[in-house]
Amino acid sequence: MSRDDTLGRPPAIDVEVVDDRTEGARCDVGFLRLRRLVLRNRYADGEVSEPYAYDLVEREAMDAVAIVLSAVDPAGARICLRSALRPPLSFRSGYALPLPDSAGPVLWEVPAGLVEPDERGEDGLRACATREALEEVGLVVPPSAFAFLGPPAALSPGVMGEKLHFLHAVVDPAAAGEPTLDGSPVEEQARVVFLPLEEALAATRDGRVADVKTEVAIHRLCTALSTGPNLPGGER
Repeated sequence: MSRDDTLGRPPAIDVEVVDDRTEGARCDVGFLRLRRLVLRNRYADGEVSEPYAYDLVEREAMDAVAIVLSAVDPAGARICLRSALRPPLSFRSGYALPLPDSAGPVLWEVPAGLVEPDERGEDGLRACATREALEEVGLVVPPSAFAFLGPPAALSPGVMGEKLHFLHAVVDPAAAGEPTLDGSPVEEQARVVFLPLEEALAATRDGRVADVKTEVAIHRLCTALSTGPNLPGGER
């Protein structure tokens, strides 16, 4: 895990298919489950729609936290970004895309992680943020240091009912140790940067930051810093 304060190209990582077991696979087992349903809409006037088929994806740990870690020094505010390998992006070249896409499968993102089923309520979400800050950044951040940075938001509601909870804390990057990681190759060789907030905002405009939750996190942090002193997160 390497750290610096510049946002260059993320680590170059290729993804290859070792085996394709799609044919004959069941859709109701594994980390993600596909539900194939027949639905209909019921309207306020009592009318109902025609039945229609609909596929949705679910998992046991449905929601996630986005961890907005900021640092303040004489030069201004900085925000923590981490490179993240997203294997599905490596298959985009095989699809009929509206525009050519030469970007690889690694994105700059705010640290994030799934909320475990026993992490309930706002205290559970803060505990999840503490766990993920250590796992992904190597920072020990007590749950009490986190505050909510706005309401939860849906990421891809046409496919999955997941919502993302944004939590913010002010941290000291110099206190970071080695991230504990989760043991998955997906997290290997990640980079962590504390980027000046103005540059992070510019990166959402020029495409260097192409992750929606990260763009939302950057804008919410900018708003929080500009509207009042109630950091680390303001009121939910």
